Amino acid sequence: MLRQCPVCGSGSIIGHGRRRKQAHDEDHDWIQIRRGICKLCGKTFTFLPPFSPPYGHYSLIARSQALRRYFVEDCSWESAAPVVKDPDHIADPATLRRWFRGLDSSQPAFSFLGRTMHAIRHALSRRDPLAYDSMRLCWRTIFPFLARFWPLRV
Repeated sequence: MLRQCPVCGSGSIIGHGRRRKQAHDEDHDWIQIRRGICKLCGKTFTFLPPFSPPYGHYSLIARSQALRRYFVEDCSWESAAPVVKDPDHIADPATLRRWFRGLDSSQPAFSFLGRTMHAIRHALSRRDPLAYDSMRLCWRTIFPFLARFWPLRV
């Protein structure tokens, strides 16, 4: 947990409980996240895991699965919906369109993203496993790197 307050700069953040947050994907429905509070300025903070965007109900893992299914497997919007643990929370096609429409237009062209996804699929299907430091790269681990270039908005 971060100890230095980004508001007042003091090292006075202490634990302030936990709360539940939706993070739908194959392995999660709801996750427990930690909260902290600065003893000096009283500001409260929520510490989200890297796979769960703020205010989002679906994890980046689910979004990356939808992205892969749409671009690599040539699925329609409706069939590109990610597999989720709770069958009552399947992403609506309008939600999928919003995720992809929200790709940051200031970054490389959207059409370039499709070619990038095909290149990544080819690289991941090689016999030699790809790795970054000690982490083996696969669709679940490659998406946070892609999110830096094409952030999926809520």
